[in-house]
Amino acid sequence: MIKAEHNRGPRLPMEYAMRHAMLALLLTLPFPAVATAQVADLHSGAITAAVQKGVDDPARAADKHEDARRKLALVMTFAEVKPGQNVLELVPGSGYWTRAFSAIVGPAGHVYTVWPDEMGKYSAKSMANWQKLAATPHYANVSLLQQPAAKLSVPAPVDLVFTSQNYHDYHDPFMGPVDMASFDKQVYDALKPGGLFVVIDHVAPAGSGLADTDTLHRIDPEVVKREVEAAGFVFDGESNALRNPGDSHTLKVFDKSIRGHTDQFIYRFRKPAK
Repeated sequence: MIKAEHNRGPRLPMEYAMRHAMLALLLTLPFPAVATAQVADLHSGAITAAVQKGVDDPARAADKHEDARRKLALVMTFAEVKPGQNVLELVPGSGYWTRAFSAIVGPAGHVYTVWPDEMGKYSAKSMANWQKLAATPHYANVSLLQQPAAKLSVPAPVDLVFTSQNYHDYHDPFMGPVDMASFDKQVYDALKPGGLFVVIDHVAPAGSGLADTDTLHRIDPEVVKREVEAAGFVFDGESNALRNPGDSHTLKVFDKSIRGHTDQFIYRFRKPAK
């Protein structure tokens, strides 16, 4: 290479200096680390001011200890939640995500929460707590919707449909099981053009399909992608904020050795704007 350089003749001083300055800069860059960071933060983006304000809502004081583990700010940013939006949350559970949604969308927005009728006998206590939450003045922008799992409806078009660790349940006998082609189309119809459907769930072994939904409470991510895209959605990205390579995918999600730390995928699907 040196010989070839000399064969090309002398370089101008400025050209020579610029070439070597660029080379020196490139050699100082930690290429492997940069590549890893790009993959890790590919879809997380910078935490928006609105999300941070919601995360810091004093009414969420009892939830704060969960924020780091559940990557709240990253998930909300990935879901593109903004003030004034309408959000539809499926099976809200303890209300952890709902309280954050409420704070972020603010008084100009609204959070509709769906409790499928079929879950009533399994979640009577949660339902009672939820009714109290929806009646609290601070959460005046939260509504409770009780309806059959297979008949999803919402009073007004929404910007986001969100479900955490519950998509797999819709496939199980106690929920019907639900005809997922019809259900995902109902989600599609509930969204405004350009709206998002964000699904978080526990990862099952690749190629396992639906084999583990009722036993391990896990689902093969590829099944979710295939079902949702079939309804007309476009896959819009994946966040690895909740991935855990140490999870073998073979244990029930309630197993003490993995509970709260399962490998979870976060998929974002978009309804085409036109």
